[in-house]
Amino acid sequence: MSAASKLQKLRGIRFDRLAQDFRQLDPNDPGMWPLAPRIVVLLAVLLVVLIAAWWFDWRDQAEALEQKQSEEAQLKEEWRSKKSQAVNLDEYRKQLTEIDHQFGALLKQLPNRTEMENLLVDVNQAGLGRGLQFNLWAPGAEQIKDFYAEVPVRVNIVGRFHDLGSFVGDIAKLPRIVTLNDIKLEDKGGGVLLLDATAVTYRYLDDEELAKQRTQAKGGK
Repeated sequence: MSAASKLQKLRGIRFDRLAQDFRQLDPNDPGMWPLAPRIVVLLAVLLVVLIAAWWFDWRDQAEALEQKQSEEAQLKEEWRSKKSQAVNLDEYRKQLTEIDHQFGALLKQLPNRTEMENLLVDVNQAGLGRGLQFNLWAPGAEQIKDFYAEVPVRVNIVGRFHDLGSFVGDIAKLPRIVTLNDIKLEDKGGGVLLLDATAVTYRYLDDEELAKQRTQAKGGK
């Protein structure tokens, strides 16, 4: 059917007749209504039913569906991640073994409680071996960390620049970890310098101390 014929048919509809049909409706006898009002009322009822169904039921189902779709996407991503880990499990185990070895090697550079005194003696001997004069050697209080403890030692040393530099180099070559912090140099004249610093040594906690740490951590919670 062409557009012209459709327009012609639309013009043939008597809207005044349709309006008259709606005005003459008997609400007590809808079975006798003309066809056009019955179709309009049925469409209106259908629309109301669809809106009510959406508002009271379908809307919640749509939100639940959207939530399930989001959960599905998240579960798929977790599955891909776990699958990748499972595929590379042997490689992860090798890396973990390597990390354990590296950690063990680093841990060996930390003395235990009984070896701390020897380490402090080594630091002192390193200075005396370079002809340095210790004006101050004052170990401070230990600072307990997660699995190790820091032992600060305040030092005040007098010596020539070259000897002080050699002493710092000797400290760096020690088999145990020792760091020099808060370094201050003062020229005393005649090529002599005063070195004021804090030498920090480290030791690992033994099993008893670690157990105490865990107990304190649980008590803090």
